[in-house]
Amino acid sequence: MTPEPLRVQPNTARSFDQWSKERAVLKNSHLTLSILHRSRARITRPYPMKKLFFLLIFLFGTLSLASAQSNMMACCVKPAGGPSATEAFAMLASNDAFVGGHDAPLPYTYQGAGDMITYKTPDGQTAKAFAIKSSTPSSKYLFVIHEWWGLNDYIKREAATFAQELPGVNVIALDLYDGKVATAPSEAGQLMQSVKTDRAQAIIKGAMQYAGPKAQIASIGWCFGGGWSLQTALLAGKQAVGCVMYYGMPEKDVAKLKTLNTDVLGIFALQDQSISPAVVAQFEKDMAAAGKKLTVKNYDAVHAFANPSNPKYNKAYADEAHQLALAYLKKNFKLK
Repeated sequence: MTPEPLRVQPNTARSFDQWSKERAVLKNSHLTLSILHRSRARITRPYPMKKLFFLLIFLFGTLSLASAQSNMMACCVKPAGGPSATEAFAMLASNDAFVGGHDAPLPYTYQGAGDMITYKTPDGQTAKAFAIKSSTPSSKYLFVIHEWWGLNDYIKREAATFAQELPGVNVIALDLYDGKVATAPSEAGQLMQSVKTDRAQAIIKGAMQYAGPKAQIASIGWCFGGGWSLQTALLAGKQAVGCVMYYGMPEKDVAKLKTLNTDVLGIFALQDQSISPAVVAQFEKDMAAAGKKLTVKNYDAVHAFANPSNPKYNKAYADEAHQLALAYLKKNFKLK
């Protein structure tokens, strides 16, 4: 029912202007009431079933599209704030297959050149390392980074070997475990998981400060140290001249990879269940996206095949990989 129009008649006792204003107010009031009345009538009128059906279809389609887009984003976008590459590798210590693939190292005692040194780290502490200085003054440094066992005598021997083969290069084997060395897989896993990223970075940065601001720095590492070799190259910035990583966890952040100042030589094992061929393939894609050069050499072997302390050591593959690494380092250090 439409409300009856409100009427007002001019009063000779009032001015024409006053009458016009009052009439306008009443007219606006009548318009508002009419709108409210029509709106109420629309709300109470039954909604057409056909329109309701199409509205439900539209809403369902919109929700389905939103869900699909959400799933696509979850699949393709790397979650922010996830574990770093080195932390992700450390998590493998909880994987029975990974731990079971590492037999306890065979007994060995290193007797040769080299000394343990102590240097300051940016976090206000000190760190130790095994160092063999060049026989001639040099600003070239090779940082050697141990496996998950720690800085044991096998790593000291590797450092000594590179010092002999790279004349004019100072070799420093870093200790990211602060003096601790494991002799059993379970112990090694605990040490690897106990490493704090900030502390490990401080140890590496301290070694860089020890080498000096004009030092040319290359790095090499195996297993746990393979991933940290790549992180060393990232931390070294413009001082980085080379990086060799043996079956270590690659960096997955393309933005970080873009800051690399050197190419990378990656040596991997096709039978590796942790740093698998799929992980390596993704690393190749990420390095390509970052515009950085990556040379990959795959061997049909198990994880840690190049470690002479490993009962599953493959001498033929290890020797070949060593020669590849040596040639790479000589080229990048520009040695004759």
